[in-house]
Amino acid sequence: MAIVLGCASCAAAQAEQKPLWEAGAGLGALVLPDYRGSDESRAYVLPFPYIIYRGDFFKADREGVRAEFLETDRVRFEFAFGASQPVRSSSNTARDGMPDLRGSFEVGPSVSINLFRTADRSSRLDLRIPVSTGVTLGGGFQGIGWQSSPRLNLDLNDVAGFSGWNLGVAAGPIFQSRKRDAYFYDVTNDYVRPDRPAYRSSGGYAGAQVLAALSKRYDRFWVGGYMRADTLKGASFEDSPLVRRRSAFSAGIGVAYVFGQSSKMVESSAN
Repeated sequence: MAIVLGCASCAAAQAEQKPLWEAGAGLGALVLPDYRGSDESRAYVLPFPYIIYRGDFFKADREGVRAEFLETDRVRFEFAFGASQPVRSSSNTARDGMPDLRGSFEVGPSVSINLFRTADRSSRLDLRIPVSTGVTLGGGFQGIGWQSSPRLNLDLNDVAGFSGWNLGVAAGPIFQSRKRDAYFYDVTNDYVRPDRPAYRSSGGYAGAQVLAALSKRYDRFWVGGYMRADTLKGASFEDSPLVRRRSAFSAGIGVAYVFGQSSKMVESSAN
């Protein structure tokens, strides 16, 4: 059962007037494993767009890019979008001689159920249940199956008394289709080596993940960072020869300059 502190009128009272859109550009540095289960990681330094859009239907903010179809005082239904980085198998010892992992585009529905929030909305706990399907990019489109990562998501504004600093923490299990497992972890007879036996995955439980992100918006600048920990213990593909490490850690930081914003203002809740 959802427990909500406050009410619809309280929510309206806490709404702020913010620009419909904000635009900027930034630079980020991050370290990522080649894929979940890889024992090799890469460091990336990449430019990124800073885009905030607070439309009635389409939104882009610190929760990601999404299209909202339903939002009530307790439940939100939306379509969310994401992406993953490509991996050259020639640069990864475990996958040497196998096809490259192409970058992918992810899209799918997500339901968010509010379990708790304070009256001023400075803190909230949600249950989020996203389901997405992936399609590879470059060299033709290939479906790589679905993934679901139900998780508890805690958002804190002005964390530890530091004004403007926002902290988000999310944790939960991951489940994947056999097709997605196969894309990342199967080894067919064509790619068998003495140190890489054939393997066929089954799909199902794919481990768990904890992510924490901290950010702050200044007048013309945004700064943020994240840390993510993964475990593959008990995953359905844990015995794949391509799984060289059953835990992983990744992190990143970014700074963006905000060079413009809309003159039109819209209501936006503090969270």
